[in-house]
Amino acid sequence: MCLEMDAVFKALADESRRKLLDVLHKSNGQTLGELCAHLDMTRQAVTKHLLLLETAKLVTVVWRGREKLHYLNPVPIHEISERWIGKYERHRLQALSDLKRGLEENKNKKG
Repeated sequence: MCLEMDAVFKALADESRRKLLDVLHKSNGQTLGELCAHLDMTRQAVTKHLLLLETAKLVTVVWRGREKLHYLNPVPIHEISERWIGKYERHRLQALSDLKRGLEENKNKKG
């Protein structure tokens, strides 16, 4: 699990790869040529970025005849969110809930 997350963080560290993911988020299932049209880099560079994204399981590939379609896989990002972001949000949300409850109790005592 840790090595998989390392691959995801490595993949997300690059601005061009994040741009590729954004492009796929807007329109999933694109060919290499379609993806290249959105980026200011060579076809070879896009291919290298896609391979790294595939290794990190952020992009999955489906063959349709001779066409290779690329799809965004949001699961690894969700797993990072759950592990690294969600646990901090729970505490913040609990604090807001406690504050709300305390204010309501204080209001009821005065009213």
